[in-house]
Amino acid sequence: MSVRIFASRATNAGRALLFKRSYVSATTDQPLKKTCLYDFHVQNGGKMVPFAGYLMPVQYANAGVLASHLHTRENSSLFDATLADIEISTVLNEDNFHRLTGKDRIAFLEKLIVADVQNLPSGKSTLSVFTNENGGIIDDTVICKHDDHIYIVSNAACAEKDLAHMRTELDKFQKSGGDVELDVITDHGLLALQGPKSAEVLQNILNQDLNDFKFMNGRFMKIKGIECHVARSGYTGEDGFEIAVPGPEATHLSEILLSNPVVRLAGLGARDSLRLEAGLCLYGHDLDDTTTPVEAGLTWTIGKRRREEGGFIGAEKILPQIKDGVARRRIGLVVEGAPARENAEILSESGETIGKVTSGGPSPSLKKNIAMGYVKSGYHEQGTDLQVKVRNRLQKANVVKMPFVPARYHK
Repeated sequence: MSVRIFASRATNAGRALLFKRSYVSATTDQPLKKTCLYDFHVQNGGKMVPFAGYLMPVQYANAGVLASHLHTRENSSLFDATLADIEISTVLNEDNFHRLTGKDRIAFLEKLIVADVQNLPSGKSTLSVFTNENGGIIDDTVICKHDDHIYIVSNAACAEKDLAHMRTELDKFQKSGGDVELDVITDHGLLALQGPKSAEVLQNILNQDLNDFKFMNGRFMKIKGIECHVARSGYTGEDGFEIAVPGPEATHLSEILLSNPVVRLAGLGARDSLRLEAGLCLYGHDLDDTTTPVEAGLTWTIGKRRREEGGFIGAEKILPQIKDGVARRRIGLVVEGAPARENAEILSESGETIGKVTSGGPSPSLKKNIAMGYVKSGYHEQGTDLQVKVRNRLQKANVVKMPFVPARYHK
């Protein structure tokens, strides 16, 4: 197996790029690193905090978390979604002409994730998960399939774990004759332009209609002469785009986007409250390597063909759960009183402890306290009255349908 670290243009054919998303928190004793936009954040008043081994902006001097959250719901916000970049490329042979092929990329990827990559149309994206032998989730991921390569987007704080897992499986795959190589990219940034006016902002600088560019699709585009990979996706529940841009151009493109008066910078604080309202999981909190896709309410990510054929790691544990059920389920809660934070106990009306909160806080859009968590099956039905323990006080809670705030994706 060969593992290469190099700088690569996003337009090179035959490559499957794994741009790491920064939607998961983690602590580390290692020296903190900086993204290609660090100086830009500081110059714009970003309050920098440790996040997934990097210094990232939690908010900006001219707008707190609440203001940034509401601005995103009403206009458009720009987030730094960069961190580490990893590339999986399918290489038959590589010489001075860089002869690349994608013959085995789908077969390799389908061993690692639950999605039906084979039947995913070119240019289309889907959410999926990497799974372990026990059916637990190693990481959540978004993949975007193109004619000759696949983009894979996953969490920055899982970078080392993901890379070790993929290296192990790649070694097995290559020894069996598979034509796949694992590469590491270091020269791209990832910008997330999110909010209902994001398409208008991007259209203005592209001078083209984006109406046919649907949610969960990806394209290569030149934005003001900068070659980018653009996916119509994001983690806020709003319409928006994730733009992979060469690192040296990241600040320039950010400045172009911010020249539109409806766009403001937003940080980690707003992104977390937005994703919670959207009912989206945060790895390391709502998902971990002991949680299966069925428990997490992500059964829909397992393609029909994959349910019939299996073939992914952990299928022997996961597929029976679809038929037989699970002992616990992820739920959404509206909580009375003070906000219920992570690890708060969830109790039945009779006082039995039945689970715990994994994410929770005030909803700026709803002006209510909301939470996600896991409870024993039977207590997960919409409308069920429960209790949560906050500062040793029991507060009323009610199971509600997620997302808490309706999604407004462009479909």
